Amino acid sequence: MKLANQDFPRVVSQAAWRQARIRLLEQEKAATHARDALNAQRRELPVVQIDKDYRFEGPHGPLRLLDLFEGRPQLIVYHFMFHRDTGLGCEGCSYLIDNLGRLEHLHARGTTFAMVSRAPLEEIAPFRARMGWQFPWYSSFGSDFNYDFHVSIDESVAPVEYNYRDKAELESLGQDYHVRGEQPGMSVFLRDGEQIFHSYSTYGRGLEAPLFTYHLLDLTPLGRGEGWGGMPDYQGKGMNWTRFHDEYAEAPQQHSCCGS
Repeated sequence: MKLANQDFPRVVSQAAWRQARIRLLEQEKAATHARDALNAQRRELPVVQIDKDYRFEGPHGPLRLLDLFEGRPQLIVYHFMFHRDTGLGCEGCSYLIDNLGRLEHLHARGTTFAMVSRAPLEEIAPFRARMGWQFPWYSSFGSDFNYDFHVSIDESVAPVEYNYRDKAELESLGQDYHVRGEQPGMSVFLRDGEQIFHSYSTYGRGLEAPLFTYHLLDLTPLGRGEGWGGMPDYQGKGMNWTRFHDEYAEAPQQHSCCGS
């Protein structure tokens, strides 16, 4: 039997399944403990004081980086790719933002979340309204912010760097798409009074932490269905299956395991 172009999982007795599940549980526990240890190391990273006076545009006027904290000690900035030529956000970035829940839970831990894009706020506004997002979203257009945190790549402005790799490294890995233009990322800041410190930035697969859809799919036999790491390529779309949430096809898909 086939399931989405891969062999159907082995069918075994309940006792055999339980033994296999217990073996996997031990690996899951080890991974959890390893993640706890990694999180502890991340908390111990040194920080860099931010001396530059970055300026942003919000719905009520100009803001400083300090204002984005909204009075809380910690700030997480998602560097949202916005395509000025089309007036649309990046589909991958939009998928990530759709996965966010209520920010009140972050606020209860002294942490503010905000999106920042290198595009004028008036260009962002129609897309934001279409997506129905209420999360804070600011414009860094005209500032060095995106360049300094390596999410706007322009060799005429600053040396190419993305995900801690220079241009030669990126090209050697076949990642030419990271050597120019807008890129996704996430940066974390801490403040002490009015002094601001940069503690962490992540890019690439480091952005999977808030992707709850991925984490749920990882629990299933089909996984993410992206055709890598031994998982099937569900519907033949590879890693390019995400769409804006109002553009997914409504017609149900036929599956060989379900019949017609």
